Amino acid sequence: MAAALSPFNRALAKIPRRAEHRDTPALRETFVDSGVAEVLDMVDHQVLYGRRGTGKTHAFAYLAAQARARGDVALNVDLRTVGSPSGVLDTGALTLADRATRLLVDLLGQLRDGLLEAVLDHENLIEDGAFIDKLDGLLVAITNIEVSGEVVVSAQAEQRGSQHRGGSLRAIAGPQPGVEAAFTSGSEHEGRSLLRETRRGTERISLNFSDVARALRELAQTLSSRRIWLILDEWSSVPLDAQPYLAEFLVRCVLPLQRFTVKVAAIEQQSSFRAALPGGTMIGFELGADLGAHLDLDEFLGFEQDKEHARDFFTRLFFNHLTSGAENAPGLGDLTDPTDVIRIGFTDRPAFDELIRAAEGVPRDAIYIASKAALRAGARKISTPLIRAAARSWYLSDKAAALRANAGAQELLTWIVEKVIRERRARGFLVDEHDAADPLLLALFDARVLHIIRRGVSAQDRPGDRFDVWVIDYGAYVDLLQTRHAPRSLLPLADGDAPEEPQAQAADMDVPVHDLRVIRRAILDLREFHATLRNGAVHDPT
Repeated sequence: MAAALSPFNRALAKIPRRAEHRDTPALRETFVDSGVAEVLDMVDHQVLYGRRGTGKTHAFAYLAAQARARGDVALNVDLRTVGSPSGVLDTGALTLADRATRLLVDLLGQLRDGLLEAVLDHENLIEDGAFIDKLDGLLVAITNIEVSGEVVVSAQAEQRGSQHRGGSLRAIAGPQPGVEAAFTSGSEHEGRSLLRETRRGTERISLNFSDVARALRELAQTLSSRRIWLILDEWSSVPLDAQPYLAEFLVRCVLPLQRFTVKVAAIEQQSSFRAALPGGTMIGFELGADLGAHLDLDEFLGFEQDKEHARDFFTRLFFNHLTSGAENAPGLGDLTDPTDVIRIGFTDRPAFDELIRAAEGVPRDAIYIASKAALRAGARKISTPLIRAAARSWYLSDKAAALRANAGAQELLTWIVEKVIRERRARGFLVDEHDAADPLLLALFDARVLHIIRRGVSAQDRPGDRFDVWVIDYGAYVDLLQTRHAPRSLLPLADGDAPEEPQAQAADMDVPVHDLRVIRRAILDLREFHATLRNGAVHDPT
């Protein structure tokens, strides 16, 4: 790495640290629409899917800003801040229902605080003087306490009684002698009873959905705003078993209210919106029924799907980050248009396109790879070999490291490398749609080690069946180029095709594009992998 950095490379290298600590206005300023903003900005309840780094938080910050600009109330809740350690981490300390209740109460508390803050910032939102009373009504609805446990009732009674009789006879001597007799009798009764009640149990929070829904409805009616947007970010940070309970609360208390719109950001592979209770009752919400059409950010930014769209998005993304706010680095006066990003910072357009391909449609990965490439470039412009070296470094330090805690996923990746890279010298493969829900495969997808580039395609020798096209991550591919198992093409060659000779250096070898026309026989049978795993035959081919 060169000792001195150009102003452009210095600013580019600072983007990751700046982006991690941006406040809401800065997130709004750096937002670039990938095509979801207009669809997301509607009153329908929706789920926004996307892996880590695809821009869900950016999209929601922009949505909240747009809603507030219209005079609406937008409550952006980060679900990572909801709950307590005992309710989230210690799954054995409380029952599932108690853990879910605590999460709901915490969420409602944040909703209440958010409404109060919105009104204090904009006093014209209050339509009548009942706002504070209704706010207190919501507080009462979410702080109801009951004691659960046995009740022991004991009764004690005591009664005492006495009875006596007596008489006396006395002789009298004197001037007038005589006899005097007396007789006495009597009784006494005393009674006492005692009723004692003992309760043995624990105090627990009790939520009544009808009370909460009524409190929310009455609270919304006191606001002059047209709509309240409840924007729930980081849904997948809620424990998986508690997510259906949170969804059921939304179905019963929030979704029926006409003045509320709910938006949820989630990772599809780590989300559970619906579940069955032991008695068979279903709780949670159904996508398409309770919530409208969902969006998937993973489908918007693939370079091979739409090169011009992807290039336009990423040039504007870097331009906004480099020029927004007071942190704008000196020496970037020539950066006046998004297209200047390529002209000033990269050797040519193919080098920037290579960065987009290396990011695999994930903006956060693009930022980090560009930062690493800028540090390697020093005072020079960023070239294709530098992009490839940075992508490999980012893969090893972030993606491969994330798999160390999942031995099964590592085994599957090793097997895929052996079957796809070693035996077929390819980068892409087909997976039957029915196998796409395999937990280990999804773990590799969530870690961004594998990517889906097309869904619902047909194979040459399996007419009628549908498959998804998967590829190994660009950084992993570049890492493998330096081994004897270097892949030669995106997908396997047909029988009889002569492979090319491998090249020695990764920087000298082109990473094949996603050309689906070359699909022949590339179906990955996961049943074979699980059978191999049971037999303990998986090994590292490198």
